Amino acid sequence: MRNVDEDTITQIVISRHAEAPDSRLKRIMTGIVQHLHAFARDVELTEDELYQGIRFLTDVGHITDEKRQEFILLSDALGLSMLVTALNNHKPAGCTESTVLGPFFVANSPDYENGHDVANGAKGEPCFVTGRVRGLAGEPVPDARVEVWQADSDGLYDVQYDGAATQGRGTLRSLEDGSFHFRSVTAESYPIPYDGPVGRMLTALGRHPWRPAHLHFMIEARGYERLITHIFRAGDRYLDSDAVFGVRSSLIADWMHHERGRAPDGTDNDTPFSTLDFTFVLNRTNPTRA
Repeated sequence: MRNVDEDTITQIVISRHAEAPDSRLKRIMTGIVQHLHAFARDVELTEDELYQGIRFLTDVGHITDEKRQEFILLSDALGLSMLVTALNNHKPAGCTESTVLGPFFVANSPDYENGHDVANGAKGEPCFVTGRVRGLAGEPVPDARVEVWQADSDGLYDVQYDGAATQGRGTLRSLEDGSFHFRSVTAESYPIPYDGPVGRMLTALGRHPWRPAHLHFMIEARGYERLITHIFRAGDRYLDSDAVFGVRSSLIADWMHHERGRAPDGTDNDTPFSTLDFTFVLNRTNPTRA
């Protein structure tokens, strides 16, 4: 169609998708067009601003690689990741809440036995983590796959170091009673990477890049929904201003500080250490069945 103008272009673009064979794709693209066009009209977007936006997204793509996912960082910082997480993870009361995956998850983390040190040399004060995996009725969930990952005391994940070994991440299995335990390092607050386009965006908006101290968990078990979540350290100054909006009150727990001495695993520590204990409650994949 010729002579398209600002009043007719939206419906004309949408009409071009009328024969799309994938109905879900058609619905998504129709929504994108409608909202993008409405946004441009609402803010009276200039041509220069449009090209600045394109340049920004180009920069996000250029800095993204196998170690740094700037698009996930952008989605997180705009609250989109947490919105989609919330939309897709409605659970009964009593289940552990979900939160964002984050940009530093790495598949195929090494396997550990219960009690082993997943820090594997990561910098930080020792931390002894104990936990349990339960169902909503209180039943223990044995042989659950428990994957953990975290930053070190400098606020960096292993993949942010050049050529570093796998540190601060690993996978273990819950025991017959649903429990698990491992050693790592005490979680500390840290800034998301702010040396790229997302960091420049936050600076321009007057926002800080900090995340409160947390430990990531992904828990999978047969017959239960997968859980992706964090446990946040109580008392952290950034709990109410998390740069990626991931905090939930139910996910805040105490990291108990201990002076040097006997640790929960029976070893003697000549430095202070912390302990964390948390129970995770999973939702069944078919809650109507026993």
